[in-house]
Order: sequence, then structure tokens, then C-alpha cells
Amino acid sequence: MDGGMDGHPTLVPVLATVWRGWTDLVSGFDEDSFSAPTRAEGWTVRDLLLHVLLDAQRALMAFAETSDEAPTADRVSYWSGQRPDPVGAQRHAAFVRRAAAAYDGAAGLVAQWTDTARAASRAAEAADHRARVHTQGLVLAVPDFVSTLVVEAAVHWLDLTVALEVPGLPETVPPEPALRETVEVTTALLGRPFPAGWGEVGGVLRATGRVPLTEEDRAALGPAADAVPVLR
Repeated sequence: MDGGMDGHPTLVPVLATVWRGWTDLVSGFDEDSFSAPTRAEGWTVRDLLLHVLLDAQRALMAFAETSDEAPTADRVSYWSGQRPDPVGAQRHAAFVRRAAAAYDGAAGLVAQWTDTARAASRAAEAADHRARVHTQGLVLAVPDFVSTLVVEAAVHWLDLTVALEVPGLPETVPPEPALRETVEVTTALLGRPFPAGWGEVGGVLRATGRVPLTEEDRAALGPAADAVPVLR
């Protein structure tokens, strides 16, 4: 592995923007909206917010202690190992649901998310882009790690907004720079560009398994269809 992608100076602000966007979204929901379903199977808005909060907490810990080890993954290959076995996935999903339900109302969860995301954004800004960090059993260069956080937040943004009808809801598509990074990573995992007509959002939703592939989609993808979903 090399020392990481060259996009650190641009992706750090992108991470801050997409996380602030999450804050704007969930701050506008009423209590009932937190029980709405999402594209993340079996998870409500409340559950999904807790899951993304755990990402921000993981980022804070990773930025706090850098590594001298060589990178073992980059912004693309990181996702190849993020396919938990069914039992592990069920256990994580059950933990998230229990933890999210433990909050007395959504306000406390939103407040903790807001504070944690702000702190993690500042930690990303202060991080040395030449450094490496430990996360999910891997070693990543800081720029690659920031990319994984951007992609995670963008994909789950699309999960979050699927079934919500909230007056004054902010933009339901992730910020363009975050969506662009997500497209770059998912097409790299596919090994080819999205087929014509899919668009950026449609491509991400199909490539990540949020929207099932039709026979026409599979024909357009060719052998790359076997790689779907490229990440979860």
C-alpha cells in the first residue's frame, strides 16, 4: 500500500459538511420521525443515527492515536473486508437497536451525535495527513480513513431519507462532494463506471444493494453484477 490518497485537504471539509448535514436533517425531525423506517433493513431513523454516531466515536479514537505501521488497506480495499458474516451482522444490528432504544427520547441522541460529530470533525482537521490510524482491524493513511467516513455518511444519508415526509426537510441528496467520493469508491469496487442512465444516486443505491438489480441492470453491468453489493 502507498501512503494514501492525495485528497486529504479537500475531503476533511467534505466530512465536516456531510456530518453537519446529518445534524441539520435529524434536528428537524419530530419524535415520531425517529421511528420511521430507513433503507437499512430493520433499522429506524433512531437506529441509523446511533450507528453513524458510533462511526464518529470510532473516528475520535482513531485520530487520537496514530500508528507507525504500514497501511494494510486504502480507501477502496477497506470496503472489501467490511462484509460481516450473517451472525455478526445480526448481533451488531441487535446491539444498535438496544442502544438506540435506551435513550429517553430522541433529543439526547441528537445532542450526543451533534457534539461527537463536531469533535470528530475538529480531530480530522487537526490530523496529520501523513499519519496512519488503526480502524476495524486495519491500518489506513489518514486521507483514506477520512474517505471511508465520508462514504459511510453519504450512503447512510440515502438510507435515512427514504421514507420520511418531514415539512421543511433539508436536501435529501448528500452534498455533491460526498456523493462524488462515494461514486468514485463504489465504481472502483465494481471495476467499471455505472451504466448509462443510472445517475449518481441511482448508481450508489444499486451498487450498495439498496435497490435490487433488475435483469436489465444485470445485463448492463455484465460480470460486475456479481460484485453487488460492493459495500453495506
